[in-house]
Amino acid sequence: MSDEGENVVVEQQSTAGKWMLLILAILFVAGTVYGFVTTEQHVEKLTTDLGSSQAQVAELQKRMRSAEAEEETLGAKLGMTKKELADRAAQLQAQQAQERAAEARLEEEQKAAQARLGEVTGEVAGVKTDVGGVRTDVASTRADLESTKQKLQSAIGDLGVQSGLIAHTRDDLEVLKHKGDRNYYEFTLIKGAKPQPVATVSLQLRRTDSKHGKYTMNVTSDDRTIEKKDRNVAEPIQFYSGRDHMLFELVVWTVDKKKATGYLSTPKAAPVPVTAN
Repeated sequence: MSDEGENVVVEQQSTAGKWMLLILAILFVAGTVYGFVTTEQHVEKLTTDLGSSQAQVAELQKRMRSAEAEEETLGAKLGMTKKELADRAAQLQAQQAQERAAEARLEEEQKAAQARLGEVTGEVAGVKTDVGGVRTDVASTRADLESTKQKLQSAIGDLGVQSGLIAHTRDDLEVLKHKGDRNYYEFTLIKGAKPQPVATVSLQLRRTDSKHGKYTMNVTSDDRTIEKKDRNVAEPIQFYSGRDHMLFELVVWTVDKKKATGYLSTPKAAPVPVTAN
């Protein structure tokens, strides 16, 4: 009985081992088949991708050949080699870069010009204001001149000849100069000094009386000296001079202890000294 039991156990173990081997074989076969199928699918995909890549490469090569052909055709038309075309393209690119830089500079200059225009506009507004002020000053000056002209008076000279308008101040004299009727020469004479040239004559101040506004003067003209004694300030002193016997006239408007100031008036046709201003 014990031997039979042992045989049964052995047979059962043998059967179980067979089944295990069978299952392992089935799994191995299934795994192998799956791996083969997967690998084949992967290979097919790679083949498909490779074919697509080859087609793309071929298309690119075709395009490159077409571009090269076009370049050669264009170069042939322009009479340029491929290298010359490349150099020309580089030159065009550089030129485009320069143009863009120039546009940028122009834009900056326009902005600066607009800013400067604003500043100039402000300055112009200021100038207009200044011009308005100058016009007012000119109008005021004209009014002063008209007033001065009205103050100027004519008188009878010491020779009994009707004098022109008499200037009592330097401002009055400026008005007479602008009238342009005669020549005018200002002078300042020092008492006791040597004769002083004025225009084409010489004047010498001999005496002064500032208290009474009187003076004595020697007038030298045409190699002849005339004494004008005890003359009054603002009195026209007249004498004839020159080959054409023209009437000269002098007026003293200030007298003090040591000097006298005034002006000499000569006709427009009278000789003019070389040193006269």
